[in-house]
Amino acid sequence: MIRVGVVGAGGWADGSHLPALAALEAFEVTAVATTKQAGADRAAAAHGVRHAFADAGELARHPEVDLVVVSVKASGHAAVIRAALDAGKHVVSEWPLGVDADEAGELTEAATAAGVVHAVVLQGHHAPSARFAADLLADGRIGTLESVALVAEGAPWGGSRIRPELVFGLDPAEGTDILTIMAGHFLATLERVAGPMAEVSARLPRTHDRVLVTGTERTVPNATPSHVLLHGLLASGATASVAVHGGHGPIQDAFLLKLVGSDGTLTATPVQRGTFIHWGDWDVRIGDDVLTMPDSYRTVPAGVRSGPPANIAALYQEVARAIAEGRQPQPSFETALRHHRLLAAVERSAADGTTQKIA
Repeated sequence: MIRVGVVGAGGWADGSHLPALAALEAFEVTAVATTKQAGADRAAAAHGVRHAFADAGELARHPEVDLVVVSVKASGHAAVIRAALDAGKHVVSEWPLGVDADEAGELTEAATAAGVVHAVVLQGHHAPSARFAADLLADGRIGTLESVALVAEGAPWGGSRIRPELVFGLDPAEGTDILTIMAGHFLATLERVAGPMAEVSARLPRTHDRVLVTGTERTVPNATPSHVLLHGLLASGATASVAVHGGHGPIQDAFLLKLVGSDGTLTATPVQRGTFIHWGDWDVRIGDDVLTMPDSYRTVPAGVRSGPPANIAALYQEVARAIAEGRQPQPSFETALRHHRLLAAVERSAADGTTQKIA
């Protein structure tokens, strides 16, 4: 049994990590932490957890914690990860790993030196539909891949309005915006299907210098992009075109992914309208033929096969295997670092108008 401590249990983790872990027999959540003791106590009571902390370091040092889950704001990831590494604990961190590629590099180096298992939550890596589509390409169902196009909605980031709890993300130093969160997850999913990007040429338009805080008459300054536009080449030589357009929601069509091969074209759209590419099931077609994904691609218990817990549960299954086998899971901190470098290349290209190689 892998004993888990969840830092940030009162936020995103409440509807994603905690249900996912509760559904898996290999894990037991033994501790939770939030910024205030009262909130930690409520989270512990709601999920039947016996230890509650207002200090992430105290949770990480507890002898009944083997693995620390980091589910706080991106700007707070580094401190919690370092506390876990100092305590010799395995770590699962939400994406993004750090606020930028430099911080991600430092954390990856520290995790490697600590000799623990480390993973990052890029849900698209374990999404059943993404794995199914990747296998169709690998099996040659559309011939040689020639081009990839992805159009996706990036709300709740990039619009003229923003929810009060997301205002912090309008500061680039927080590492939480349409490029890092939305395009970050979307590009990771695209790469899971079609292979890694090798070079990019990008633009990051900022449509709104100030945005309205929803439910108020207050506007706040915005220094983050409204849209993410890029063209590039995959390592395979296929071209790639990605447009992530911002807004304030609600999500409508969510995404359209098109993979054009020498012998056919694969398209993917969400089965459930308004579902992000890295969360839900896809309607996959080659030409006019609708393809049914085999049940073997679904590995998590039936109770967590929809919404955010589904692919997070699949990641935890991979983490459990990695711990048992003495190896690093996929995606690991190394995977996250390479993905941070992709986003850094997008930013450099947008800033100076050059084509950037992906390190």
